[in-house]
Amino acid sequence: MTRFEIDSDIRKASTLPAEFYLRPEWYERTLEAVFARSWQFVCRENEIDNLFPHTLCEGSLDEPVLAVRDSDSVSCVSNVCTHRGMLLVEEPCRGDLIRCRYHGRRFSLDGRLLSMPEFEEAEDFPSEADDLPEIPTDSWNGFVFAGLDPQAPLEDHLEPLAAAADGFDFENLRLAGTRDYEVEAHWALYCENYLEGFHIPYVHPELNRIVEYSTYTTELFGRSSLQTARGARGPNGRPPFEDGVEGLYYFIFPNTMFNLYPWGVSVNIVLPKGSSRTQVRYLTYVCDESRVGSGAGGDLDTVELQDQAVVEAVQKGIHSRFYQKGRYSPSKETGTHHFHRLIASALGEFE
Repeated sequence: MTRFEIDSDIRKASTLPAEFYLRPEWYERTLEAVFARSWQFVCRENEIDNLFPHTLCEGSLDEPVLAVRDSDSVSCVSNVCTHRGMLLVEEPCRGDLIRCRYHGRRFSLDGRLLSMPEFEEAEDFPSEADDLPEIPTDSWNGFVFAGLDPQAPLEDHLEPLAAAADGFDFENLRLAGTRDYEVEAHWALYCENYLEGFHIPYVHPELNRIVEYSTYTTELFGRSSLQTARGARGPNGRPPFEDGVEGLYYFIFPNTMFNLYPWGVSVNIVLPKGSSRTQVRYLTYVCDESRVGSGAGGDLDTVELQDQAVVEAVQKGIHSRFYQKGRYSPSKETGTHHFHRLIASALGEFE
């Protein structure tokens, strides 16, 4: 298989080739090289009462995990019984232990095997293999993440956002709604579109009237990036929405988007469902209801549908025998260039 290389100098670089999006083997390899080695958003801490089942990368990796809230801490263990592979907890619930409803195997909340009926004659039982594997878990400002084999601490991914969002009211966020969008396109095409404001004047006329395109900025970090959208109406409330800031768009590689507005946070999770199908999950967390529906975050549904139409048209276009790869705008597509370099690096390391 071809090895992808993206020149570090955006002025000389070309994009990922069409074959990356079209060949199923690249899709499958990317799931292991990129998604299985990343942090994935689970939920807010206050959404976990006690036992909270979740599927990491639903529709692709499909890894069942169980978030456990014990006292003030949250951890995750595998949600699959080590006896016969039965799902252990299928709905959020409370309990002082985890019990398999198939054959009665019981585990403590930290995953240790406690008991198993009818195994008195089994040799070398129990062993560590009978405990539930622990899943790397971490939290940031009440947002819980888990990963199968994350390649860097969660703090490394989110530290730049912490600095940019200083003063934001994370503590009072509450889940106000969840909505899924089905996109007939490769997951990376959706992310690439998100990572540049270049298309705003052409695709989002309503948003373009709010955002001052000439002041739109992108900052790059190790495995994340921050886009800042400003308007022309001056201060927009409490920090960080000063100096005309309308929205902060923070991307965590490979598929998580934190969009901060004066009213709260829209968390967008891009879930691969195949080489030409993607589900985008919008989770709306509100801290100031009086501002909902205004500014750059006022009509997210319209913006999403406009983005979706463009991305689906690109998916059709890359099938053309006349298209192989393109070039980057050095001033406007630094986020997409950075994203492509992270993908190429991950695939190269995985060989």
